[in-house]
Amino acid sequence: MKNITIKEIHCKTALSSSLLPGLQYSLNPYKGCQHQCTYCYVPNVLKLKRSEWGNFVDVKVNIPLVLSKELKIKKPGVVGISTVTDPYQPVEKKYTLTRYCLEQLLKYDFPVSIQTKSSLITRDIDILSKFSNAEILFSIATLDDTQRQLLEPNSSPLNKRLSALQECSQANIKTSVFFGPIYPSISIYELPRIIDSFIESGASKIWIDSLNLKPGILENIIQKTHHDKNLSAAFSNKSFKYKQYYELLRKKILKIGKEKNIEIIDAF
Repeated sequence: MKNITIKEIHCKTALSSSLLPGLQYSLNPYKGCQHQCTYCYVPNVLKLKRSEWGNFVDVKVNIPLVLSKELKIKKPGVVGISTVTDPYQPVEKKYTLTRYCLEQLLKYDFPVSIQTKSSLITRDIDILSKFSNAEILFSIATLDDTQRQLLEPNSSPLNKRLSALQECSQANIKTSVFFGPIYPSISIYELPRIIDSFIESGASKIWIDSLNLKPGILENIIQKTHHDKNLSAAFSNKSFKYKQYYELLRKKILKIGKEKNIEIIDAF
């Protein structure tokens, strides 16, 4: 992992209102992300330079305390952890802010929804299993770990993600897979095997999503994949055909879902 600037900061608020479907609040213990996913949309949302994203993490060291005060007066609602960064990125291993925040949320048993690409979440199974309503979405966009290393260099390897999914499922925590953004290098013939791997690992639902090419994303992907001609070609050749390509994938996945009796949630 290349050098990343880590800065400890203090926040004034912990919970913010969320406009995302099914979430009342968002909670982000960190700003910035070490996973360095080349297709990340967050720089566009936060209006940050794409060249800066992945090079810094601001650590909100006081967020558990701020959260504990807010929970006393907030109306209960689903808390999304995190919505603009990964709550279990590598820096969490040192600072444990996500865990501390979960401990506060558990006191009031607020429902939580966590989306992550990290197997570190298994560390917190002891807390998560005590919530009345907790859901974990494991983001998995491909099963090709060589491609994952190029496009999501500091995220957990895919086999560890699937193992973490299984471990959380076996602990009776509601688990889902966020299958997205689906890499355009995936062929339609691979889909049954991919869906099977999610089901076998304990996913109760599968969310699907396409690649959202916000400004600068495709250029960033092409730059990072230029050593892999096949992968680079898959992104560049299909960049103007995404609607047709993803519509084919979408229909196939929905069909597989019906055949295998697994709920598919369409976020396309």
